[in-house]
Amino acid sequence: MGDPQNGALGGSAARQEPSGGGPRGPLFGLRVLELAGEFTAYPGKLLADLGANVVVVEPPGGAAARGRAPFVESTPHPESSIGWRHYNTSKRGIVLDLATTVDSEPTGGDDGRGGDGDLGRFERLLADCDVLLEGWPAADTAALGLDPARFTQRYPSLVWTTVTPYGRAASGPDRPVTDLTLLAGAGPVLSCGYDDHGLPPVRGLGGQAVHVGGSFAVAATLTALLYRTRSGRGQHVDVSVDAALNVTCELATTQYLADGQLVSRQTGRHATASPTNQTQVRAADGQYVVLGFPPRTAARYAALVEWIDELGLREAFPDVVLLELGVERGGVSIVSLGTDPLAQPIWDASRAAMMLLAEHLPAAEFFLGCQRRAIVAGMVASPEEAIRGPHALAREFAVELPDPHTGRTELHPGAPYRFGRTPWRISRPAPRLGEHTAALLTAGWDAG
Repeated sequence: MGDPQNGALGGSAARQEPSGGGPRGPLFGLRVLELAGEFTAYPGKLLADLGANVVVVEPPGGAAARGRAPFVESTPHPESSIGWRHYNTSKRGIVLDLATTVDSEPTGGDDGRGGDGDLGRFERLLADCDVLLEGWPAADTAALGLDPARFTQRYPSLVWTTVTPYGRAASGPDRPVTDLTLLAGAGPVLSCGYDDHGLPPVRGLGGQAVHVGGSFAVAATLTALLYRTRSGRGQHVDVSVDAALNVTCELATTQYLADGQLVSRQTGRHATASPTNQTQVRAADGQYVVLGFPPRTAARYAALVEWIDELGLREAFPDVVLLELGVERGGVSIVSLGTDPLAQPIWDASRAAMMLLAEHLPAAEFFLGCQRRAIVAGMVASPEEAIRGPHALAREFAVELPDPHTGRTELHPGAPYRFGRTPWRISRPAPRLGEHTAALLTAGWDAG
């Protein structure tokens, strides 16, 4: 195993790691074995793009994710799944049949450790690894002799992170799941939808179960690695996607546990026990904008009055006098709404003014106009609008990734954070099926 007192969260900085050129990321030196699966790809990507040396282990024929649409140019092929290509950047790939114990045609690289066959080769890679990332049911790993209790004794500094729907012991083929069933069963779906409860709840798209569970898995793994730097000991980290989703229910779970109240879903705003004011407004160009908190300071009220006058809307909005009163009074605090008889009318007028402005302006113009005036608001943007929007462009968020295997240059979403000294980056495209198998079996972790 790697020296737990050295390098990035226990990964030895002295190791000769394949970096693909360029600056080292914050997790440089960390070695991660990822058993390819539905819930391991995203946390593996997060670690790999931060500089960890991640090797994804696929079965013969490839991971199931390679067969999932959509595909590049709508052509089904193991190398053209867009999901595979996105969630496996910066990784190397190896094909191992972990169900075999003895080779019919031995491959070079055996040194007597871990037995024969691909399971033995897997254990030899594991012997000098910092993190094992897997999402298989306990029965499946036990059948292969992959048991956290045994492995944490055999490899005492290993951090073994399991990401499964309901926790390792409770997950299995008898409890099949989809993104929809996980989000529904854990609670988020009940909080998402419309004021009209005759309409069904709404599941947020984008594979949220995978992303939420993966984010918690990375946070928990890094915490375990920090513990290892002090103690020298690894541990098993068991992540339940169901539990991870439940703790993201904002006040829905907490409010029920604290005082027995149930929240109700609302159109485009937080689910609450008591209804709140409308926030979604159709702008002049037909797109929707989302209003946040109304202004609270005198400067923001003055900015609203100035904006209304600039657009010549004063006559269309008689309540501008209430906005001017808000300026004179120095703004309106939330606390004063229940005690000051004038506070609520001023507050309501400010929201009505924002709705009026939104209805007379294109969505993007309203959104940017609010930002220039430090007024909380947003616009409902498509993914392509968001990634090419002014904020994303200013941050250079989108990343161009040349793929030497296909000759394509792909555009990938970047990171939501920046490091001043150890930058995040995509170091290589997703591996082709078995691309690094021979090199890893011959040279191990030091393979280029």
